[in-house]
Amino acid sequence: QVQLVESGGGSVQAGGSLRLSCAASGYTSSTYSMAWFRQAPRNDREWVAIIWPGDYVPAYNAAVKGRFTLSRDNAKNTLTLQMNSLKPEDTAMYYCAAGLGKVPFLARSFPYWGQGTQVTVSS
Repeated sequence: QVQLVESGGGSVQAGGSLRLSCAASGYTSSTYSMAWFRQAPRNDREWVAIIWPGDYVPAYNAAVKGRFTLSRDNAKNTLTLQMNSLKPEDTAMYYCAAGLGKVPFLARSFPYWGQGTQVTVSS
């Protein structure tokens, strides 16, 4: 069974930084698309960043572009999201997701999900 374990969430003041990590097991990470999504209370789940197999060039939601950086380590089978210049509107539950092959950045395209890690940004 594919398992995704997230860590790194917490509370930070506006302008601060956090680094989220996702450890994957049960599959070959290099053949999967991997992404971060987030969901605030009463809001729909939205994509944050995604990286596809092969070229490993990430794509970013316009809301976080220039502030967040996505990377993966295939040897360690981990995915990381470096979040800088955090804003209160970044407050949400963040989820790691995975899907076989190159898939669109839609939540319904990802069959595997982590448990979520809470990120809270205070003004």
